Amino acid sequence: RQFPATSSTGSSELASLEVRLHRSLRQYPDFPSPGILFEDILPIFADALLHQSLIRAVELRVDKESLRPDIVVGLEARGFLLGPSLALRLGAGFVPVRKQGKLPGPVETAAFEKEYGKDYFQIQKDGIKPGQTVLIIDDIIATGGSAAAAGSLVKKLGGHLLGYLFILELDFLKGREKLDAPVHTLLSSQEEGASKT
Repeated sequence: RQFPATSSTGSSELASLEVRLHRSLRQYPDFPSPGILFEDILPIFADALLHQSLIRAVELRVDKESLRPDIVVGLEARGFLLGPSLALRLGAGFVPVRKQGKLPGPVETAAFEKEYGKDYFQIQKDGIKPGQTVLIIDDIIATGGSAAAAGSLVKKLGGHLLGYLFILELDFLKGREKLDAPVHTLLSSQEEGASKT
């Protein structure tokens, strides 16, 4: 496995990358409804240098927190944009968590509450072997419900959940309070009223 060297140089590089990434976010007031400030992370993926910066920043954050996952689990859908690249960098496997009915073969299922009712996540039963260390990754933590469901799926399969990693946290929604493993974020939202992309 490849891991960047831990040093003050790595910390200053991470801080610089985080500033650059935060500046690239776009905000749309009153979208998708009045009173919501929409945080758009997609400009990061539209620019090759920003995308590389994001992957490097996530890699540095994982190293800083001394996380050594065997498996990176990405949540549908934007966890798929980041998860496979990070897994490759870490020498880990990648396993998707998808909405109900999207995965073939035997699956485990977990429910989570959404704004207008319940939804369901699934993972393939052979995706994680008992005892494997797992890092869950997604773009944004808002209320924490979907991430908590993914965490419960990891545990159902016998995985050891190291923690959760997000690009952006909407702090005022207190989603991290629903999660039972350490939460790591690159960026924080700047004000109440922001909403998940």
